[in-house]
Amino acid sequence: MATHVAGRAVDIAVAPRGELAFTDGRVVFVAAESSAEDQRREVLVQSALLGAASLDRRLMLPLRGRPVLARRYLAVEGSRVLTEVAARTSLSAALAAGGSARTTTPQESLAVARSRTKIAAPPAWFGKIRPVLLTLSEPKRGRPTDSDTSLQTIVSEMSDDEDADADDADDGESKILKLFSAPAFTSRGLSEFLRKLIGNARSGADDTAGGELRSGAMRRSSTAGPESRPMSTPIRFIDDDRPGAAVGIGGALHPEWDVHGGRYRPDWCRVLDFPLDVAAEVSPFAVPSDDVLRRRLSRIGLGPRVLRRRPDGDELDIESLVDLFVDLRSGYSPPEKVYTERRMIERNLGVLILLDASGSVTDADVNGLAVHEHQCRAAATLAATLDELGDRVAVYAFRSEGRHAVHLLAIKSFEQRFGSVQLARLNRLQPSGYTRLGAGIRRAGELLKTRAGTPNRLLLVLSDGYPYDHGYEGRYAESDAARALEELRIDGVACLCLSLGVAPEKDALERIFGSVSHACAATLAELSPRMDALFLSALADVSAPLGARRRTR
Repeated sequence: MATHVAGRAVDIAVAPRGELAFTDGRVVFVAAESSAEDQRREVLVQSALLGAASLDRRLMLPLRGRPVLARRYLAVEGSRVLTEVAARTSLSAALAAGGSARTTTPQESLAVARSRTKIAAPPAWFGKIRPVLLTLSEPKRGRPTDSDTSLQTIVSEMSDDEDADADDADDGESKILKLFSAPAFTSRGLSEFLRKLIGNARSGADDTAGGELRSGAMRRSSTAGPESRPMSTPIRFIDDDRPGAAVGIGGALHPEWDVHGGRYRPDWCRVLDFPLDVAAEVSPFAVPSDDVLRRRLSRIGLGPRVLRRRPDGDELDIESLVDLFVDLRSGYSPPEKVYTERRMIERNLGVLILLDASGSVTDADVNGLAVHEHQCRAAATLAATLDELGDRVAVYAFRSEGRHAVHLLAIKSFEQRFGSVQLARLNRLQPSGYTRLGAGIRRAGELLKTRAGTPNRLLLVLSDGYPYDHGYEGRYAESDAARALEELRIDGVACLCLSLGVAPEKDALERIFGSVSHACAATLAELSPRMDALFLSALADVSAPLGARRRTR
């Protein structure tokens, strides 16, 4: 119901106890104390507001910090959108308390809310509007294009004869299909289309229900909406004396450095990057704040910004000087702020946080907390802090099962804001597989170079620093990972590794990451007081001559 009314994919979750219903643009949170009937009404109201563009960012900006105005706007606009929903659906019984609409557009509702018109308080099941969440949420996205993913869409592998046998195999109707016979599905065309989509019936050439859809291409789809992406090509492991070899297409091919042969192995590793599916239960966004980390990272101003109308500076501000003479001729005596000043305060940093999701991070510290938990908490805190400061941030996780199956899981892209969906992806991430570190670094570096869009770029690796996979260990693995990092440094991408929760072998980390580009600690809080120094040290390593960088390793 929420997806239908909102016109896009919407998740449902329970708000913290004591909170009224609200939405952040992607998830509708219902009140924990409400009855089932009121929760359905809450979902309907919030979804209708989303579907009618009533929570557009431009409309929410005037409501920030003004709860009374937001409440008045909700009362007017909520009644309007409910009346529209009642006119085109069979949900009029649930909308009895909605009242009648007094406006025709969200802009008119905002104007009425700002006026002195007396407005009755909305019922409790209207919930509330949280403008801050809605102005920070990422924009609505359409269907992904070929450039959004390098994977292939799964299509049906059954032949026409096999498909026909499968359709005729079971004459009985499943429990899922019985749902489409419920009174809510009164449209015969909609019911028949959903049956064909599930696969119980086959559409004919003259059938109009779903006739424009490609038959078979959607038979195995499990999700729909803006967050859905084409799934990766199925990987079938075979026993050909190459552990991890796979039959399939898709992904990006990357070379690997063979230290024993002194040469590259071209197109040796296949890296599949795809988004991590979000679980049905999405908790409200909450990341522990780190004030020390925020203060330290806020000092990293890497670009010059010209400040105008300054009382002192390096150059004259011609526009301010003209304004000064106009004011003097007009009889005013304004302050003489006619200079420009350049300061290194511009935020022009792009950071990709690469999270080790292999089985090696399941080790626990002395307190029983797994390294994986430390890394996920650190990734969430770093991403939220950098995002708040205005930097371009992305979060990916990687693991591998041989050179033909290196997985790069997208938790947050550069275009998204870090919110509840991204936090849910981090919470769902489970460590498994091995650590083909070189391939993960190369693919993450490509994403950072092509999508960050900033002059300064930093690859931040959260890992224990132990590369290992089938045929990938010891000196061979360390040399390949070190060579991958050196390739990024030559291309102007800084690299930094943080090892949290355990104390890895220091010599191994220095052989891979160099002497100035890694740090170890029990928790992220221990590194927060010197995080700005670590960032600047890694960035300075990129600007140093190549010979000087090699002497520090």
